[in-house]
Amino acid sequence: MARNLTGEQYAANKYIQLPVREPMPLMEFLMREMSGISRNRVKDLLQGHGIMVDRKLVTQFDFMLSPGQTVFVSRHKRSTELLNKYVKIIYEDKDLIVIEKSEGILSMASAPGQYCVKTILDEYFRKRHFKCTAHVVHRLDRDTSGLMLYAKNLEIRKMLEEDWHNIVYDRRYVAVLCGEMKQEGGTVHSWLKDNKAYVTYSSPTDNGGKEAITHYRRIATNGRFTLAEMRLETGRKNQIRVHMKDLGYPVAGDEKYGLINSKNINSKFKFEWNPLHRLALHAFRLYFYHPRTGEPMQFETPHPTSFTRLFNSQTHELINS
Repeated sequence: MARNLTGEQYAANKYIQLPVREPMPLMEFLMREMSGISRNRVKDLLQGHGIMVDRKLVTQFDFMLSPGQTVFVSRHKRSTELLNKYVKIIYEDKDLIVIEKSEGILSMASAPGQYCVKTILDEYFRKRHFKCTAHVVHRLDRDTSGLMLYAKNLEIRKMLEEDWHNIVYDRRYVAVLCGEMKQEGGTVHSWLKDNKAYVTYSSPTDNGGKEAITHYRRIATNGRFTLAEMRLETGRKNQIRVHMKDLGYPVAGDEKYGLINSKNINSKFKFEWNPLHRLALHAFRLYFYHPRTGEPMQFETPHPTSFTRLFNSQTHELINS
């Protein structure tokens, strides 16, 4: 991409843009608008994160479109660009790369030679003869999955680091929490600080730590667990995990901050504090302004099916309400 291309010009080169004029399911729309395309090809594009609706990633073939929306179809088979069980590429340009990270891998190495997302991306760049490396600008815990943004050059990394709060305007997570949350939602506001053992603890008043604000809402509950969404106003180390512990509804599978003896967990359910055999926390939304063009960039991934199937059939409707 030429250095002086606008975001719209870049999108035109990278994607086929199809305006929606009447309501219909995504599969039907693509079959009609893209003459000759097969259903299997559409499914490949969806599975390979090659289709967006109004800049939001869509993977459901029956996603209902509305007039006025725009469908973006990738001109490239992105699903084959990087084959790795831990990392999927969602979006890439000359300045940055957005990926979906699986649980079980670090965002960056904590020791020399350690396998992490950065090493996977650097190897991907090397094999494609790209003269760049992945620069970390934010992190997800090893056992948290979801969307991440990496800079591909020092200029963009500096721009993101110096103005992160203004550039990134919406980050959301979904989590399975232990216990039945009674309240519909609310806000946790505290100050977070590490102790000598590098465990983050929370204080309702300024303790010299970093101010942390998490907004949350209940999506569904089954009496034992709660499916909840969190929106970060600040992005501190272990913020969601500590704040949910503060509420008395720890993230399921959290071995570090999980409160197995929480007052909100019925004693006969304590043995089920890790129903998914993983930390049940996923970063599903990442909205930011492109640091070079200023264009709004909006990315979402579906809530993990392993999370939602713990709850009833109404979960899908509640997520989108």
